[in-house]
Amino acid sequence: MALTNVNSILIIGMAGGLAKITAGLLLKTYPEATIVGIDSRESDQFLKDGRIKYQRMKYTRSNFEKLFRNNKFDAVLHLGRISHTQANPRAHLAERLDLNVMGTNRILELSLHFEVKKVIILSTYHVYGAYADNPIFLKEDSILRASLNHPELRDVVEMDQLASNWMWKYQHQIETLILRPCSIVGPQIRNAMAQYLVTKYVPVPMDYNPMLQLIHEYDMASVLVHALKYIPTGIYNVATDESMSVHEIKNYMNIPYIPVPVFLLEQLAKVINRTFWSVPDYLIDYLKYPCILSNTELKKHLPPNFFKFSTREILNLIKQD
Repeated sequence: MALTNVNSILIIGMAGGLAKITAGLLLKTYPEATIVGIDSRESDQFLKDGRIKYQRMKYTRSNFEKLFRNNKFDAVLHLGRISHTQANPRAHLAERLDLNVMGTNRILELSLHFEVKKVIILSTYHVYGAYADNPIFLKEDSILRASLNHPELRDVVEMDQLASNWMWKYQHQIETLILRPCSIVGPQIRNAMAQYLVTKYVPVPMDYNPMLQLIHEYDMASVLVHALKYIPTGIYNVATDESMSVHEIKNYMNIPYIPVPVFLLEQLAKVINRTFWSVPDYLIDYLKYPCILSNTELKKHLPPNFFKFSTREILNLIKQD
């Protein structure tokens, strides 16, 4: 069931910054298409376009069934994963398991039943985990080890694995993509890593200096739009060719920071949680050990010079924001 015409698109997680950017690019690429965007959150900033219909709803099976029954979707973009930016992510694990794992399963089943032609699921590079023995470049067939040291990442790993198994089981009936991007950064997206990089006087490990990858929100949205027609079923890491170390980024941005031994970092992170913003526990590992993605598989399906923003341009933009 190859996707040839794109007339109706469902975007799950429409209140998020990436979804809004993606919706705008989709309407430019497919001017005849209509978009139904859903989210469990309120959204007050939206494109004033009659081709976009926003609906706030609870992610229940009955609501999803009604949604699919009343619309003939050609494609589904599942961008609605709950993140782990809360100061105490374990307290929200049950909720995240229900949405990220069970919700994804409902979406996949309904997409198959109602003959959706293509489903794109947004995962994350966090599923691999940051470990001292990680290879220089993590490929898509690398073991997903994130939840071994951090049970709060269990829902993300299970969601990715569930989608992967389902994708190969039904690969001849529906096209399915799983995207694992590096840290997505931009004016409308501020994840934990991005906040850490731009915040003054945060502790930075003096005895570790791992490389990091960043992708601009516009480039990530462009990948999603391009994937609708030109990227076949499979799992794809999403990252540019560039990477920079934590120290190099901080020095380039000329933002003051506090060098500390890594064993003090966890204690200082607790102080930051009470003052500046929420630091997920697992973030500490990504400041110690590398988790660099291979983008070889993705680049097979992208035109040359696809990514518009270099790492330094991304850093300049978030520094000014």
